[in-house]
Amino acid sequence: MKLSFLKKSINASPSQILVIGFAAIILSGAILLNLPIASKDGNSAGFINALFTATSAVCVTGLVVVDTATHWTPFGQVIIIALIQIGGLGFMTMSTLLSLLVGRRITLRERIMMQEALNLDELEGLVRLTKSIIIATFTIEAAGAVIYSTVFVPEFGMKKGIAMGLFHSISAFCNAGFDLIGGFRSFSPYVNNVVINFTTMLLIIIGGLGFTVWMDIYNNRSFGRLSLHSKVVLSVTGFLITIGALFLFMIEYNNPATMGGLPLSGKILSSLFHSVSPRTAGFNTIDNAAFTSSSKFLTIILMFIGGSPCSTAGGIKTTTAGILFLTVVSVITGREDAEVFEKRISKTIVYRALAVTAAGLLIVTGVTMILSISENADFLTLMYESASAFGTVGLSLNYSPNLSFIGKLIVSATMFSGRVGPLTLVVALAQRASRHKSNLKYPEDKILVG
Repeated sequence: MKLSFLKKSINASPSQILVIGFAAIILSGAILLNLPIASKDGNSAGFINALFTATSAVCVTGLVVVDTATHWTPFGQVIIIALIQIGGLGFMTMSTLLSLLVGRRITLRERIMMQEALNLDELEGLVRLTKSIIIATFTIEAAGAVIYSTVFVPEFGMKKGIAMGLFHSISAFCNAGFDLIGGFRSFSPYVNNVVINFTTMLLIIIGGLGFTVWMDIYNNRSFGRLSLHSKVVLSVTGFLITIGALFLFMIEYNNPATMGGLPLSGKILSSLFHSVSPRTAGFNTIDNAAFTSSSKFLTIILMFIGGSPCSTAGGIKTTTAGILFLTVVSVITGREDAEVFEKRISKTIVYRALAVTAAGLLIVTGVTMILSISENADFLTLMYESASAFGTVGLSLNYSPNLSFIGKLIVSATMFSGRVGPLTLVVALAQRASRHKSNLKYPEDKILVG
């Protein structure tokens, strides 16, 4: 039986190995976090709580059922940040790093899996690209840690301040949303702190753009020379941040429970921060539960879209949302194909975007319906929790700690599907399409729409 399982594992497709790899890391993290040494009270956190936390960390979500700062020991916190780093870069990238460190040769099969993980079209230059990703990641995280430390060291002392700077830099860049502030407050004490706000936003945006976009920007340095993918990513990202910030500013301007008591600069800062953070980061500077219903629903939309492909972010991705919008525009204007930047988008890509979006909607809708049975909360709160888990965001209306046993399992599964689901779905669709190419076409007929 063991030999049979091993044989199946060896013959598994790259996308299946990606799923198995993520699951194995989560299980390992859960076992370590379940040890008494990981909890400050010296008792086991309970396997379900450890599993939930490990899943949230590896899937770079940020939803928590126990306070990261006060419940976990330094050992537990190191485990969490290590899981976040692995989850943010992807386990194939991390395994490549280990191979490079010990001088082991990267095999063809590993290169194929790296190609699937990074969503690239060819194998050439994969190892070089992976090295560049690793170096860029650690450089950006180190720079973020130094900037954070200018605030944390004067407040918490040298040792703790540097540790907090490094933890939050990794968490922000990987779009994880875990924090060590304590009391489930996230960055609320720093709502008017320009350094904390802008450092966090920049790390979130850079981490959410995608590794291939970084390289494209670095190699070309001009928007006009960028690939179509990079142009769409940057355009949609800028549009969502701007529109989200404007709407939040207008809706929450006079809300005494959120931005009402802040100065104008604080309101602008909070609007920008809470437009960037739902892009799968999960930090907050004001209480999300105090938002108006319209702001909560806007946040759900932003969480569902998420970041960009080949990044540390989740959601259906900015390019998917952009393609769907362009397709709608093309239909309304009577064009045969979706077009942008004087380029035509193939129908195959449009179909994949529709499939990913439909799958995401089914997951969020289904999870919300199940949670409405198992949990004692209003519909909007449960939808917010579901969208946050699927988009691997980590924002919550203060409900995550109140989840039931069943609720924790469901949300954990949703975080996992949100992290690996869209990627494996796209890979599976591409593989199936390549296997079923045929010249046979059935007669065309009509169906009424709308």
